[in-house]
Amino acid sequence: MEKAASTEEPLLVTHSENATAAEAKRLLRLAGPLVASCILQNVVQMISVMFVGHLGELHLAGASLATSVANVTGFSLLFGMASALDTLCGQAFGARQYGLLGVYMQRAMLVLALACVPIAIVWANTGRILLLIGQDEAIAEEAGAYARWLIPSLVPFVPLVCHIRFLQTQSIVVPVMVSSGVTALNHVFVCWALIYRADMGSKGAALSGAISYGVNLIMLALYVRISSTCKRTWTGFSKEAFKELHQFTKLAVPSAMMVCLEWWSFEFLVLLSGLLPNPKLETSVLSICLNTGSLMFMVPFGLCSAVSTRVSNELGAGHPQAAKLATRVVLFIALSTGLLIASAMILLRSFWGYMYSNEPQVVTYIAKMIPVLAISFFTDGLHSSLSGVLTGCGEQKIGARVNLGAFYLAGIPMAVLLAFVIHLNGMGLWLGIVCGSLTKLVLLMWITLRINWEEESASHRAIRVCSDSDHAPP
Repeated sequence: MEKAASTEEPLLVTHSENATAAEAKRLLRLAGPLVASCILQNVVQMISVMFVGHLGELHLAGASLATSVANVTGFSLLFGMASALDTLCGQAFGARQYGLLGVYMQRAMLVLALACVPIAIVWANTGRILLLIGQDEAIAEEAGAYARWLIPSLVPFVPLVCHIRFLQTQSIVVPVMVSSGVTALNHVFVCWALIYRADMGSKGAALSGAISYGVNLIMLALYVRISSTCKRTWTGFSKEAFKELHQFTKLAVPSAMMVCLEWWSFEFLVLLSGLLPNPKLETSVLSICLNTGSLMFMVPFGLCSAVSTRVSNELGAGHPQAAKLATRVVLFIALSTGLLIASAMILLRSFWGYMYSNEPQVVTYIAKMIPVLAISFFTDGLHSSLSGVLTGCGEQKIGARVNLGAFYLAGIPMAVLLAFVIHLNGMGLWLGIVCGSLTKLVLLMWITLRINWEEESASHRAIRVCSDSDHAPP
């Protein structure tokens, strides 16, 4: 009996190791192109700000502030609402209800298009809003002009982000990466042409986003309609898309809040920096740090999207243990990549500022901020993977509550205390947000450890039974 037991145990261990290795390969095959795609998509805004930075300190401060306002009131909201597709399309694909994916994408585009109306109104009045909250008059005027020229970007951005989610939930990520790469390369030429050739200055940088998003959308839309990989999930426009808009919105709103409450807390730092002594310097440096953090965050965000796809697909297919395994593996990957990239950021801290500005004061300040950014990035990498797990489970409401508590009851109050009371200025603002990130990590780890994967799978199985039977596979 002892001999038989000793023989069986290594087989179990080997099976577990094989399953873990296979899951790691699946996640990396997804995460690799997703990370590249996220970085390349983020590069569009970053390149615009970098071009404006060489026009002067005032132009950089105005463009950075306008970009922050646009992210807070528009892009983050739309991006978050579209993340409802991670749950809906991901679980429908896992359940082999392929026809639902195209319907969900069309519903998302309709709901997001309606949300663009108030967003455009806010952007058109950005200058006045900034003046009302006490921002510097010259910076507010420059930011208001930049924000108005960002409004055309909404037209291609909505269908673009929906197409990206539609493909991602089917694990079709290479075409998204390729189209993002072409767009990023093209964006350099577009910025140069509008800013210098057309002599539009910072306004040209703002308008360039609409052109580049449009190019990306055209490539992905053609792929969806021509490629054989989407023939089951895209069957053309359907009247079904106009039904159950309220049901989609019920998931889209907490999805948006889950994304926005965290995103807004970081953008809020730039707004607070305008109230510090020497606001032009503080706003410029904080916005550069935010762009840097956003760029570095694309790596854990790619992992977040990958695990969201894996968890939603496996729960949709009724495989709870596979979803649990994906959660464990992605945490290990996030820990390893976080340590590597945070170390690289610290080593390159003296050179990073020159990408955005030629001002020695700005470059020196950024070098001091990079170690804090590295800590923030490492923490964000872990908790963003856990956020992806919640999204795959369809638990965005829980994620939204966690972000509310972590960043608005802990992070931002601590940032205000360190910056304005202890007088650490911009460094204090970011240290406060690091406190919020640590709080979020602890809360999400506790929630994830308490997930009953069998119950999650059973609940999603019940949803599948009650979903649109017309779209079920034959």
